[in-house]
Amino acid sequence: MQIEIERFTLKGYGIGFLPDGKEVEIPHAVPGDFLLIDYKKKRHPPQKGRLLEILQPSPERVVPRCPHTRICGGCCWQEMAYTSQLKEKESRVKKAFKNRYPVDPIIPAPATFGYRNKMEFSFSENRAGTQFLGLMIAAAEPYVFNVEQCHLGPSWYTDAIHAVRSWWAASGLKAYFPPADSGTLRYLTLRQGMRTNQKMAILNVSESLNTDSFVSALRAIADPISIFLRVHQTQKGTPTQFYECHLHGPDHIMEELHLKTGNISVKISPASFFQPNTLQAEILYDTALSALRPNSTVYDLYCGTGTLTLAASRSAKQVIGIELSPEAILDAEENCRRNSITNATFYQGDVGQTLTRLSTLPRPDAVIVDPPRAGLDPLALHHLKTLLPRQIIYISCNPLTQAANVEELIQAGYHLVRLQPLDQFPHTYHIENIAFLER
Repeated sequence: MQIEIERFTLKGYGIGFLPDGKEVEIPHAVPGDFLLIDYKKKRHPPQKGRLLEILQPSPERVVPRCPHTRICGGCCWQEMAYTSQLKEKESRVKKAFKNRYPVDPIIPAPATFGYRNKMEFSFSENRAGTQFLGLMIAAAEPYVFNVEQCHLGPSWYTDAIHAVRSWWAASGLKAYFPPADSGTLRYLTLRQGMRTNQKMAILNVSESLNTDSFVSALRAIADPISIFLRVHQTQKGTPTQFYECHLHGPDHIMEELHLKTGNISVKISPASFFQPNTLQAEILYDTALSALRPNSTVYDLYCGTGTLTLAASRSAKQVIGIELSPEAILDAEENCRRNSITNATFYQGDVGQTLTRLSTLPRPDAVIVDPPRAGLDPLALHHLKTLLPRQIIYISCNPLTQAANVEELIQAGYHLVRLQPLDQFPHTYHIENIAFLER
């Protein structure tokens, strides 16, 4: 049938309306498009359709750079002008906060392609045994298509995919199949220090294997390179365990953040979290820290490897970072030593429980929070309302959960001073937003 696209879903798919008034979701559609689609009727929403032909393009539609645009689940907005992407993201922040608070103009990304310092590519096979190494198909997870070229990361990522695909074809190994808990190869993780150009590759598997030819395949296209094997051991009823084996090159890579307060050198291990867009992370951190009063006692909750903690330490009296991941805390402590910072302390554990356990710590003047997409857990939120720091700087990748948490903080006596969205991930629906609160 023919359909006009009127708006987006939260995941960035176009929405049109069927003759009966029901919504249908169309990946890679842009509001204003007039399309020919097909769809299968489903008993329960959402109805999902497939783009067959663009009968009349939206004024906001552009020619995409990527050959996989119509199938890939990674870049749902690459066919929309970048200025329109920014307008949509800024609008989403306003809607998340119910248009009750002023929102500063969104900060664009310094680069719209080649910006990702980390990507993961999945191994998959169909019933015929055809091998796929690439990204998920839009609106059809967990199905994978073979990536021939990806423009989101450095160019060597594409070379690595081809090299590993050739190695796989000759290896006799099977892709891991979760429903049957069978097969070996799970996914390939590629990382790069964007300021240092240091490279890392991690082969994620379900069991140990001989990796000599895998290492040779990667060294042929990118050397020096750090290479790891990461084994996932799963057993029903018990948590998944991970074992890492260092195969080649240095046991970490380094990255640098060029900040207004001074450069910071950061160690990144295979399991370390680091902001995936280095250049925009620098702007994010500078923007967040610009509100901090000098000589403050600062808590950095959900601190990861401590990059923002260390950046805050340059103007703070004392900074305390709390993070659940033991590996991240080890890296944070080493990053602290590498940068000769003496006024930062790190604690490992659940944020809410750790604040309960460390009730004798000095009360903070300011608290920085950067929680997962689900937002602040109830205990952490309770502690914020008990500690009542003068400032809260809330960084979030999910404005919806952020808005709900901010509303609770406002009810506890805080004033929302400013909202600042940033575009960390061009061509996707993801948004980063900073909320500045004071009391």
